[in-house]
Amino acid sequence: VQLQASGGGLVQTGGSLRLSCTASGYTLRDNAVGWFRQAPGKEREGISCISGYGDHTTYADAVKGRFTISRDNYENTVYLQMNNLKSEDTAVYYCAADPPLSSSVDAGCATYSDGMKYRGKGTQVTVSS
Repeated sequence: VQLQASGGGLVQTGGSLRLSCTASGYTLRDNAVGWFRQAPGKEREGISCISGYGDHTTYADAVKGRFTISRDNYENTVYLQMNNLKSEDTAVYYCAADPPLSSSVDAGCATYSDGMKYRGKGTQVTVSS
């Protein structure tokens, strides 16, 4: 399973970007999907996650109130809307997914920051001051 993050780019401080996470040949429906980022010289950071059913979301304190995660099962895409970007948001962003343990159990985000089963290639986000 290969996920792909897209939508990164160069933006000025205070600007916005919307990242997309898609999967080829795999449906993200019912998967918990998380967004991570890694800046040069820093450890990977889990920044947001949405549960398989889409009714639970979680955010890291560093992005809370500025970033919004959402999903469109029809488009097989999970989005990360990033507003009021800051220079410290500069990083490679990538998405990852965990399938549900069973069809009747929501794939949750409780441990997403520890890593997820399927991971995709990243997209660079650069915020200039």
